[in-house]
Amino acid sequence: MPTLLITGANRGIGLELTRSFAKDGWRVHACCRDPGGANELNTLDGTVVVHRLDVTDGAAVAALARELAGEAIDILFNNAGVYGPRTGFAETDYDAWEPVFSINVFAPLRLAECFVAHVARSDRKLILNMSSVMGSIAEGGGGSYIYRASKAAVNMITKTLSVDLAGQGITVVAFHPGWVQTDMGGSHATVSVRDSVKGLRHIIAGLSSEDNGGFFAYDGRKLPW
Repeated sequence: MPTLLITGANRGIGLELTRSFAKDGWRVHACCRDPGGANELNTLDGTVVVHRLDVTDGAAVAALARELAGEAIDILFNNAGVYGPRTGFAETDYDAWEPVFSINVFAPLRLAECFVAHVARSDRKLILNMSSVMGSIAEGGGGSYIYRASKAAVNMITKTLSVDLAGQGITVVAFHPGWVQTDMGGSHATVSVRDSVKGLRHIIAGLSSEDNGGFFAYDGRKLPW
């Protein structure tokens, strides 16, 4: 049975990814901060193991890696993320940078470092980082300095990991899920959660070592850094 470990699994894209993989017969290690309040996650069909995990807590991440020692994880999906203050130029809350970066940037690298052995012993050997087109310098717009900077940093981590882990046969890519109708995306978003996940699943199914270090939109487009 192939295995997925995913963070931010209790709502939005993470919840739908968990549902989709579990429905297809995968074992899913679904991580979230408050399993007790994750009612929908706890009632999904399939082999879903829910773990309490704060991705900003290095000791907790290391403890989970030890708990799952010896297990092969085909896909490590760093999905957890936050937007932070929606401010423009001259409105920046500098105190907000650290919590956003702790979740969006530090956590994906921490998870990769703690679970690299689990991924390396699997068949698929994939590390997937949820990014955004807002982190593309080539396509970047204005405003949202903290979020944009955090996703640009995730992209750099993705590219660097793709180089450092290639010798272990691990493929690392970043995803733009679209402007999705979630709590973060808001009511004016143009892509449903189901359509985003359907697109992501299609790309994931076709990933190979030739895609290592790539940046892909949910609709299959390869995005510029």
